[in-house]
Amino acid sequence: MKAHVHVMLKDGVLDPQGEAVRHALGGLGFDGVQGVRQGKVIELDLADGTSEDTVRDMCEKLLANTVIESYRIEMA
Repeated sequence: MKAHVHVMLKDGVLDPQGEAVRHALGGLGFDGVQGVRQGKVIELDLADGTSEDTVRDMCEKLLANTVIESYRIEMA
């Protein structure tokens, strides 16, 4: 069983990596990019029967800094 956790900075939090990517894309001639937000995807291999609530606890305690990041869980 797998879970994917998508972690992104919350709206209003400065994203310097995203800004660096946007600037680099402009330097490569991709002028239509107005903004970039960079995040991460964490793939978890879980034992059968692991609940989404358990994964949510993992996110709250370790995988996401909930002060500045939001997360979305996909159970597969």
